[in-house]
Amino acid sequence: MVAAPVKDGLSETISATLPFLRRYARALTGSQQRGDEWVRLCAEVVLQQRDLVTEDSDTKLGVFKLFHRLRLPFGSLEEKESTAEADGVSGRLKETLTDLVPMQRQMLLLTVLEGFTVEDAAEILGISLDAAESALRQAREELQRVASVKVLVIEDEAVIALDVAKIVRSAGHQVVGIAATEKAAIDLAQKYSPHLVLCDIQLKGSDNGIVAAREILKSLDVPVIFVTGFPERLLTGTGVEPAFVITKPFPRLSTLLLSSGCDTLHRRGK
Repeated sequence: MVAAPVKDGLSETISATLPFLRRYARALTGSQQRGDEWVRLCAEVVLQQRDLVTEDSDTKLGVFKLFHRLRLPFGSLEEKESTAEADGVSGRLKETLTDLVPMQRQMLLLTVLEGFTVEDAAEILGISLDAAESALRQAREELQRVASVKVLVIEDEAVIALDVAKIVRSAGHQVVGIAATEKAAIDLAQKYSPHLVLCDIQLKGSDNGIVAAREILKSLDVPVIFVTGFPERLLTGTGVEPAFVITKPFPRLSTLLLSSGCDTLHRRGK
C-alpha cells in the first residue's frame, strides 16, 4: 500500500495523483509489485521534501517529474521478464514491446495512457522536445511491425462495445467476440483463446469483469486490460484491484492497445 499523505491542501492534491502514477508505474515496469514500490518511494520523498513538486504549477506534472528523477540514483525501472515466451503471436508481441527502448516506451505511456502533451512528457523525462517527438515517432513505427492479435472485448454497453471493436479492427487486430456477461466472456475465451482481453469492470446485472477475467486466467495465460470511467476508485492501494487499468473514453485506443500491451501487463498475481 502506498503511504497516505497528511490531509492538507497540497497533500490531498498529491494523493489524488498517486492512483494515476501507480497505473503508469505498473505499465512501465510490467509488475504491480515493482511499480508500487517505486510509487511508494516517490510518495515518501515528496512528503519529506514538498518543494520538489511545489515548484511546478501542475502538481501531477511535478509528481511525475520527481518519479523519473528518482530513477537516476536508484537505478532503471525497466526490467525484462525472464519468463516471457517467444513462441506464438502473443509471445512475439511481448518480445517486440519489451525490445522498445525505454525512452520510446515512456513517451508512449506518458502521452497515450496518461494524456500528457509531448511537451509535458519531454519535461517529465528531462529531454528536448525534438528528442521526445523522435522517440514517440520511432515507437509508433516499431509497433506497426507487430503482428495482428486476437482480442476479446468484454463490454455490456452495445454502442461502446461496437465502438471499441471498430477501433481494435482499425488497428489491424481481430475481434474474436464481444461478451456482455461473465459466462459469455468465459465461453468465448475458451473457444477462441484470445491473445488480449479488453474488459469492462461493470457488466450486465451483478456481473463483474474482474470476476470474469479471473476465471479466464485459470485456463489461459492472457493479458487483460481493464477499462473504467473512474480508475482512481480502483487504484487505491487497498484490497484486491486490477493490475492494469485504462480510462473511459478511450483516447487513441489503437495505439494504447500496443503501447501498454502484453509485455507490460500483470499475470496471475505477479
